[in-house]
Amino acid sequence: MERLRVEFTTEPFDLDEAPAHAVVAREVIQAAQLDAVDVGPFGNTAEGGADEVLTAVDALLRRALKAGATRVSLQINVIGEGEK
Repeated sequence: MERLRVEFTTEPFDLDEAPAHAVVAREVIQAAQLDAVDVGPFGNTAEGGADEVLTAVDALLRRALKAGATRVSLQINVIGEGEK
């Protein structure tokens, strides 16, 4: 099965405190059946099987928008064998 890497950010940014939409998005990714999860203040990445990544992205979009995100930027890449 294909492996995918997702990179995402949510907006609006708040440098003083993580907004609810950012917290929710990170919680979704951290709770998903993904590996190589890296969350940070300016971007987040995770890798996993195609089905797991796409399921997590669906939940991430729905929950982050419901929590007040006005923009979600994401990129999904197919990872070749041996690529990390």
